[in-house]
Amino acid sequence: MKYLLNLIFLAGINFITMAQTNLPYAVLPDLELDYTEGSIVARTIDGLGFRYYWATEGLTEKELTFTASEDSRDIKTTLEHILQLSKAVRNAVEEKPNIRPETKREYTLEQLRLQTLNNLKIASDAYKLATASEFKKFKVTFQRGENRVSFPFWNLLNGQLSDAIYHTGQVVLLRRIAGNPINPKVNVFLGKLND
Repeated sequence: MKYLLNLIFLAGINFITMAQTNLPYAVLPDLELDYTEGSIVARTIDGLGFRYYWATEGLTEKELTFTASEDSRDIKTTLEHILQLSKAVRNAVEEKPNIRPETKREYTLEQLRLQTLNNLKIASDAYKLATASEFKKFKVTFQRGENRVSFPFWNLLNGQLSDAIYHTGQVVLLRRIAGNPINPKVNVFLGKLND
């Protein structure tokens, strides 16, 4: 029995390690050849994904609970908010509503990173393939009970997508104040680590 428990424990560690090493956005994807509506939105999402990847890479439990003041969010709460924003970005291309109120659950840092980055990657890939007419279907829809309200794609740009970029910058700042700044080799302009 002890052997079996150790085997299960090691398999779990292996799964987490695999998930961590397979996360998208350690580097920016290759450039698209054409400037289209979809490729421009996708590149914006990819830029967010790259920034988020490195803003969260190497965080510890100590930083997750760090807050700049008593009345501000800690880093983990900010990451949970970014996850919800990334779900809304993904839901738009999948034409799914954002259900309110949201079901609260506890996430590990690994789960937050994996889900957020995968949401962004799925959305980016969908936008790259989208035609101009498909953008009309990519609405931000909120549902509370039977009530639904929808907003056009434009609201996603100035809403969830811009908000996620904003909050990712907050994470970078908060972790620097907490004493664990991001990797100094991160080059957001080139979308890779400097040599």
